[in-house]
Formats: sequence, C-alpha cells, structure tokens
Amino acid sequence: MSAASFSRGWSKYLALAVLLAPSLVGMAVFVMGPILGSLALSFTKWDMFADIEWIGMANYWKAINDPAVRGALTNTVLFILGYLPPVVCIGLGLALLLNRSFPGRTLFRAIYFVPVVTSWVAVSLVWKWLLNPEFGLINYGLSLVGITGPGWLYDPQWAMAGIVLTSVWKDIGFVMVIYLAGLQEIPDNLYEAAAIDGIGPWRVFWRVTLPLLAPTTFFVTTISLINSFQVFDQVWIMTEGGPAGSTSVVIELIYKNAFRYYQMGYASAISWLLFALIFAVTIAQNLLQRRYGASE
Repeated sequence: MSAASFSRGWSKYLALAVLLAPSLVGMAVFVMGPILGSLALSFTKWDMFADIEWIGMANYWKAINDPAVRGALTNTVLFILGYLPPVVCIGLGLALLLNRSFPGRTLFRAIYFVPVVTSWVAVSLVWKWLLNPEFGLINYGLSLVGITGPGWLYDPQWAMAGIVLTSVWKDIGFVMVIYLAGLQEIPDNLYEAAAIDGIGPWRVFWRVTLPLLAPTTFFVTTISLINSFQVFDQVWIMTEGGPAGSTSVVIELIYKNAFRYYQMGYASAISWLLFALIFAVTIAQNLLQRRYGASE
C-alpha cells in the first residue's frame, strides 16, 4: 500500500469520525451513560438524598421475592395476552382490506394511522372519558341495545380490559401499515396462478398470503411484544395502577419506586430484570422464527 492511498484511507475515516462525533457523544452522554449508571445503581441503596450504600445483589433478591413485582409482572402478561392477538389480527385484516383498489383508499389509510401519531396523553384522556361508567359513550352505546355496561376503569375485573381496548385502538394503524408494506412485496403472478388453478380466496390467504407474510408477522409480533412489556403511559394516565392494583404493570412499579418512594437502586434492579426478560423472550422468538423458516 502506497503512502498516498494510506493517507486517503485515514482521511476518509477521520471525516467519518468528525461527522459522527456529535451523535456518538450525545448517545454516550444521554443514552449509554444513564444505562450504565442504572446498572451500577441496581447494586446500591440510594434515596437521591443520602449517601449511596453498596448492597450487592440484595435489590435483585428482593425484587425476585417481592409479591408486588410478581403481581405487576402477572398483570403485564395479562395485558400482552389481551393486546397482542387482536392488534395483530385486526391490523392484518385492515391491511388486506386497504390493499385493494377502491375510491378513498388513501383517505382510509390516513384515518386509521392518525391514532398512531397522536399523543398517548390525549388518547388516554379521551378513552378515560369514553369508558366512564356513568357518562361515557361506550356504556351509553351498550345501553341502547339493552346491555348494562361494566365499571371499566373503576372495576378491578374490567380495568385491564379498558387499558387493552385503548391500546389496541391506538396501535392497529401501525400494524396495518407494516402489513401493507409486506402485502405489496408479494408478486402478483402468484395470485394470478392461483386464480387460474381455481383456488378460492380463503385457500389463497392460507396457502399464499399468510406464509409469505411470515417475516412481516415476526417483525410485528416482536416489536409489539417488546412495547407491551413496557406499557406505561396509558396505565399511568387512566388508572395509576388501580383499582386495587389490578392494572399495576412493571414499568409503573418501577416509576413508583424511583420517583414516589425514592428507592432508586431497587427501581434500577427491577428495570434490569425486565430487560433480561425482554432479551430472553426476543432471543426465543428469533430461534423459533429461524426454526420455522428452516422447516419451510
């Protein structure tokens, strides 16, 4: 290698370093720094005022044996079970409908996507009013058909259902857009060949569309599952974990321990346990997807 080419190579890397430096410095200070700081805090006892006290793994053992953590994790899993199937299925259904050509298709696509870009604060406040047992439109609509609506956010048996309903309504637009992109990647000649062979729409969906959407479904499921583990905004605004802890989720418990009880070390430990759980679930999903892809 000549000296000139060596110098050009270093000049290229130097220019890249100069261009990336502002972003890398910002990420190091505002992202990696707090992450590493929370990891260190998870081994300490600190209330934001007194001196930091090193206690080793005590916070982790406390979190593992804490009934409040187990209850919040159970509620989080219940939320995922109630949220993930409908948001994926409804999103896919809307994508199939809006992938067809008809007047006003672009307008309907935009309408369904509007909730995705709307603030969770605004959405939660509107749905909190809609789910009001006395004055909300949901129970009013049910009363028109002779059904007495539940207490929703004020009833421990129905509060989580209200959170799930709100979350599904807001997120189906995101799932729909991802599935639309996946549907548009499927070659038209496959559908033409199926039509020539006399295969009905239902069999085409199961034999052609759904298998070719497997990578899209994996992406949507992974992203939605990760976001579901981190559900917080709608819970905090609509119920604050109540009534009677029926909607208390892991992130809400972390927030309370950190900024209401000032147990920063304990909150950090719960955060890292949640990270480990999400990481393990994501790895399991990847392994299942690879195995499924290999079998196909």
